[in-house]
Amino acid sequence: MFRSTAAAPGTFPTTSSAKPSQAQMAAGPPPLLDLPSLQSASRVLHDQFVKDAQSVPELGDMLTGSGLQSSAAYSVYPDDFKEIKFYATDMSVSTEVEMTSVAGTNDGRIFMSGLQDGNLYELHYQEKEGWFGKRVQLINHSVGGVQSLIPRLGSTKAEDRIISVVSDLHRNCFYTLTAKNAISLYRTHGDKAVQHIQTLSNLYKAAQDKAPGSPALTPNTFSIISLHVIEPGRSQSQYGVQLMAITANGVRLFFGGSMAGSYRQLQLLHVRLPPPNLIHPDEQASRIRTQQATGYSLAHQQQQPTSRPYIVSGLDISCYDAGSTVAAQPSDISETDFLLCLAPDLTRIGSLGQIHGPQLQQAAYSGMYGASQGPSRPILTEHATLIPIPGRTWAMAPAPRPPLAAAAVTPPDCPAPVIINELATQFSEPVRQFMILTNAGLTFMVKRRALDYLKDVIEDFQAERNPQRLIEFRDSFGRDQTCAMLLAIASGNTFLDVGEQVGLSSSTVSPEVAAVARQAFYDFGERPIWAERMTYGTSEGSGSATFSGRREGLALYFARLVRPIWKAKLVKPGSLGQQEPNILDDVLVVVQKNLSALKELLDRNPAIFNSATGDHTGARSAAFSEQEAWKAKQASVGQLMALLARTIEAIFFFLLLTDYKIGDLISQCDAETQKTLQTLTFEQLVTEQIGVAASRALVNVVINQQIGQQISVDTISSILQERCGTFCSTDDVMLYKARENVRKAAESRNPVERQNCLSESLQMFTKGARILEFEKLQEIAGDYQQLNYAKGAMELPLHCAQIFDSDNQGRDFWYAGCPANDPRTDFWQKRKHCYDLVLDSLSVFEKRCESTKQPGTVASVYDDPETVRSHAYELAFASDDEIFHSTLYDWLIDRGLADELLEMRPQYLEAHLRREPISVQKYQLLWQFYVKDGQPLRAAEVLGALAEATEFDLSLESRLEYLTLAVANAKSHPVAVGGRHETALAFLTELEEKLEVAQVQLELYHAVQHKAKEPGEVGAKIKVLSKGLLNVTEMYQLYAEPFDLPIVKLSILHVSQHRDENIVRPIWNRIFEDAIDDVEPEVAADRIFSTVVPLGQRFYPSEFAFPLRHVASLLVRFALANKSVVLFGWAPRILVQCGVPHAEVWDILHEMYESQIPPFNAQANVQHVSSDIAVLLNDWLEDVKRPQSSAARAEFPVYRIDQALDQYLSELEPSRQETKSLYEGVKRQLRRYW
Repeated sequence: MFRSTAAAPGTFPTTSSAKPSQAQMAAGPPPLLDLPSLQSASRVLHDQFVKDAQSVPELGDMLTGSGLQSSAAYSVYPDDFKEIKFYATDMSVSTEVEMTSVAGTNDGRIFMSGLQDGNLYELHYQEKEGWFGKRVQLINHSVGGVQSLIPRLGSTKAEDRIISVVSDLHRNCFYTLTAKNAISLYRTHGDKAVQHIQTLSNLYKAAQDKAPGSPALTPNTFSIISLHVIEPGRSQSQYGVQLMAITANGVRLFFGGSMAGSYRQLQLLHVRLPPPNLIHPDEQASRIRTQQATGYSLAHQQQQPTSRPYIVSGLDISCYDAGSTVAAQPSDISETDFLLCLAPDLTRIGSLGQIHGPQLQQAAYSGMYGASQGPSRPILTEHATLIPIPGRTWAMAPAPRPPLAAAAVTPPDCPAPVIINELATQFSEPVRQFMILTNAGLTFMVKRRALDYLKDVIEDFQAERNPQRLIEFRDSFGRDQTCAMLLAIASGNTFLDVGEQVGLSSSTVSPEVAAVARQAFYDFGERPIWAERMTYGTSEGSGSATFSGRREGLALYFARLVRPIWKAKLVKPGSLGQQEPNILDDVLVVVQKNLSALKELLDRNPAIFNSATGDHTGARSAAFSEQEAWKAKQASVGQLMALLARTIEAIFFFLLLTDYKIGDLISQCDAETQKTLQTLTFEQLVTEQIGVAASRALVNVVINQQIGQQISVDTISSILQERCGTFCSTDDVMLYKARENVRKAAESRNPVERQNCLSESLQMFTKGARILEFEKLQEIAGDYQQLNYAKGAMELPLHCAQIFDSDNQGRDFWYAGCPANDPRTDFWQKRKHCYDLVLDSLSVFEKRCESTKQPGTVASVYDDPETVRSHAYELAFASDDEIFHSTLYDWLIDRGLADELLEMRPQYLEAHLRREPISVQKYQLLWQFYVKDGQPLRAAEVLGALAEATEFDLSLESRLEYLTLAVANAKSHPVAVGGRHETALAFLTELEEKLEVAQVQLELYHAVQHKAKEPGEVGAKIKVLSKGLLNVTEMYQLYAEPFDLPIVKLSILHVSQHRDENIVRPIWNRIFEDAIDDVEPEVAADRIFSTVVPLGQRFYPSEFAFPLRHVASLLVRFALANKSVVLFGWAPRILVQCGVPHAEVWDILHEMYESQIPPFNAQANVQHVSSDIAVLLNDWLEDVKRPQSSAARAEFPVYRIDQALDQYLSELEPSRQETKSLYEGVKRQLRRYW
């Protein structure tokens, strides 16, 4: 960061930990007002008002010498085009003279000059046509009564014609300018008449007397092009200026008035020569960076010679506003104008606390102009620049000030800065603009302020990291002014944007610029200084502190923000005899917005007013005087901060009163309060006891008004407490009244009256809950229980739970899972104690319902135990406190009311069941919740997660059950719900696969369950198998393979869809071997049949677990090996019973018949296969013939079978008559039926 030689070293800490927590800010009742401190801070603001009023003199007080002019840039730039609206007046009058230079007066009269004749005309209009006048008519005052009274002035000679008319709205007069440079002063004098007051002629000679020998004053160049009215100052100085005339070559003539009878006579006070050192716009490009970066500081440097000075000589149009002058003349380029821009240099004429101070007028000048000798005064020093603008200028004028600027004027009783002192107004008013109309269009030009310069300097510092320009700016404007502007930038003043005209938008200052401004504010602030004053004749002394720039900058910025409202009266007489607001809402909103931004900045950076390391009051090396200075500074800053917070609250309070029609409120106050409010200022409202008393009276009226209209006062009370707590602190009174209402309710025998008292008490307890101790809350809850007041017993503890944990630390602790050794535990315990009170009330009401009523007693509707209990549960479930709901659900579940809870399905039940820590019970309730709520897919997700959860000790059967339920619920998911059809299908497929794997695991478990009690690794492995779900790889490698379980292996291959002939064929070989070993062929055949058929029915057509051709080969080979035992068709009939289609079995047998591969190369084996085929075809044919057959008759391959039968019969041995008969029978049936 940067640092000047006088700045405090180091940077200030801005860590977030320094910001007070919400708990610290909200804890306890609002502090008592320290009115003496507020009044002390208010005096500081008043001192700043006086400084601003005196730091820059009025324009007339500086027009006493020639004054050097700065060549620094004027700081204007074109703005975006803005909308202009024209309104039709429906007023017109025909004339042969072209009218120019129109001017209007305060009373609505319109004057103008004639272009051809140079006469003074008035456009007179009235509402209706009359006997003696038209509705609209044109009056020529140059040939009317004025000429008859003063014939000389009525002359209409061409060389003496009027060319300009200017109205002075401040002084209720108007001026005219003639072609011969004569200026006349007029006043309106009755209807359709004007009074000529004075004419100033021969102004060239008068100007030469003021500036003898000046080359700018020659007969050929002395031509006045326009007149401009100067706003009157408040000081009523003897040098008061009211009119300025400007010539074609830039000479300005300033006229002031001296009293002569009932009006002021004009006289020439000062001649301001044109700037002699203007830089041609072409050369400004090379210097613009330096000019923009240093801004006003260039005024204090030695002027650099220019190789191309520019002399204005053809100005033809100009305008003036608040000390700034803009004039246009043709440039040296066709269709382009130069704008001559002039503005006071406040760093040279103002007493801003700079190192060099303002430039003072030399005594010789007073004698030169014939003025009376007096104290030295500063010379008017100005900025001057030329700006090119495209097109030829037709007209220019100051842009109308927005309503906010007009409303934000300084109140009458407040010291006001002069109008040219933009330093005092740049924080609370929009920038001044000029409208330039050319043949190229309308351009808005904005005069940049010191604040804009400083922002540019900071942005340059960001780019170059060179603090020199910042230091130069500080030296130009002084430490205090710079600190005030830095504070405005750091806090994001709403008028920082040059295009902002309302001040209600947020500033667009970047965080980087704000950070630099904040650090510069700290570094430029320096240290406070203690000045010791010894008391004569004693050893004791006293002293005073010279405050640091930080404190002065804060006071200055604060004062400038509140100047428009501080001394203003709150109300003024309105219509119908009622009072109405004297300060516009928009003004208050803008001030509040900027004050709030300032407070937020200071709250976010509490160390900004502290010293750096080693500089604070506790440093050992600090001298006593330095410690006293720091103490004084800290005390003053603390008072200003308190006043800042109080002022923000006061603005909100007054805006609230405005919303409630402050005139009506005042009329309902007592006479003394009404009298006080009629003269009460905003400052008194904030800092004085009469303001405190008046605010309390108004609050009481508002509350009573709400009660009288039977409107709840909760909203207004909460708003007052939140936004302006120092204006409304009635918590203790409300609590007292609430307890009194509980007592009345206990004593009352009228149920309705008792309920009303209890309801009022609950409202008051709720408002005062933040100062309610838990023991008192417990006692109140007990009273509500005894009185069967369910609403109070439920709502008050729940409200207190929120209040006791206002910064939500307990809530965050609960959301974090209630970690151990957490400092937020205490806040959670406060919440939980309140919840326990609610649950205790529910228990009490439950017990009363269970207990039998005493015979002979009849309870009212308010005392019926069932009604009270039901109402209590309704209120409990209606709460929006999620943490309480979770506590309530656990309480109900522990009491065995889970089914009832699922039927109700309250709003937070789902979140409660999903919240950590999870449990089997929560998951079981959660999936049932989703089923009842019509969300089967989410129920399936929960069941799936529960089945796979490893943190729960669940049996394998339970996990399989959960997966089965998950699949069933997933299948129940509607197709069109939520657009999740594809996701639901994928999830269902995944669940079904997991279910199949789990079923295999259960099969595996049943296969090895008998070994579970074996010691060692085997028993341990089987126990693992029964607790969790395994994948197929684990089951195969850890169990099926080691325990040699061929059928389980086939199941694993089937569900995993793993195809490997080298694995599956040995498994089937083993199955056949187990069936054949050590038994007779007849038994082996039966064992094969009983083994293969179930496996085929289970796995076919899965080639992963049921390799059909290999199984068929094993069956046929067994049949061939045991021809004497196995009947023809044994093998194909087994395959058909496995579910294999006849056609597929025939294809396999036919391949064997044709293969000639051993053992089918032997004729006996081929003939045996032929016999199997004959049996298969006959069975197939009979199956097709049956009416209810699953085999399609149309799909029966008749032709192919017929062809094959011819082959089979031709190759059949003659000895196989049975087989031959089967073939022939099949052939006959084919002929018969097809």
